[in-house]
Amino acid sequence: MKIILGPASQHLGENIAGILGAQKVNVAFKIFPDGESYVRLEGDVRDEVAIVQTTSPPQDSRLIQLALMADAAKRSGAKKITAVVPYLAYARQDKAFLQGEAVSIETIADMLKVAGVDALVTVNVHQQKVLDRLPFPAKSVSAIPLLAEYFKNRGFSDFFVIAPDKGAVHIAEEAGGVLGTEYGYLDKQRDRYTGQVSMEKKTFAVEGKTVIIFDDIISTGGTIVAAAKILKDQGAEKVYTACVHPLLVGDAEKRILDAGVEEVIGTDSIPSRVSKVSLASLIAKELTK
Repeated sequence: MKIILGPASQHLGENIAGILGAQKVNVAFKIFPDGESYVRLEGDVRDEVAIVQTTSPPQDSRLIQLALMADAAKRSGAKKITAVVPYLAYARQDKAFLQGEAVSIETIADMLKVAGVDALVTVNVHQQKVLDRLPFPAKSVSAIPLLAEYFKNRGFSDFFVIAPDKGAVHIAEEAGGVLGTEYGYLDKQRDRYTGQVSMEKKTFAVEGKTVIIFDDIISTGGTIVAAAKILKDQGAEKVYTACVHPLLVGDAEKRILDAGVEEVIGTDSIPSRVSKVSLASLIAKELTK
């Protein structure tokens, strides 16, 4: 297998190739003055290839780059193309919540299929079941154990693990299993029209403890800010937050830290200054199956 280093995930792609001992294929890319994307594969891809390209903001440009790389690889004789997309854009729109909406993830997958993608690997997709509806084999692997190990290796003790809502309780359970600690979840509601988050107060035995809020995605940070306030009010000594996909739109990180959170830890699914946990070993292992 050869690893194509997508413009959005060059460092991650290099690390995956290093673990696998695989040949790297560089990509020349640029944005034209009118905003259109250009890519050119700089190497032989007449083999099985994996394109490593996250689709975090700017999502549309990175999706187009991914489609163009797949098309270029197919035209150059690639036998099988696996898209490794650590953060899969539009995956949260997995059904029509309101009349007249598109099912965005299915539209994106259809586009990638036409471009030449034969299989997809992603990380902690928002809803696992959506992958069953895609037009090619698709799998989501979990980075939660890697995040939990990060905290375990720092020597923290007396943890309590929290998920920000009931839908993410499996994340808290997974992290709690690695850390050997209790876990719980908060009750969150989000207005479909305004996006405003409200959170019901629940009581947890967190007084004097270190609490880690685990989630798949942190976007604006509103959920984490609300959760941190509840936990601090209940006497948590320290609050950390960990997520797989640190979108951290605008001043999200500052808002979270201002709410009393000690640190935000993310993975390199989206390269940022909080991306302290690498997905390279996780993805490399999946590509060898």
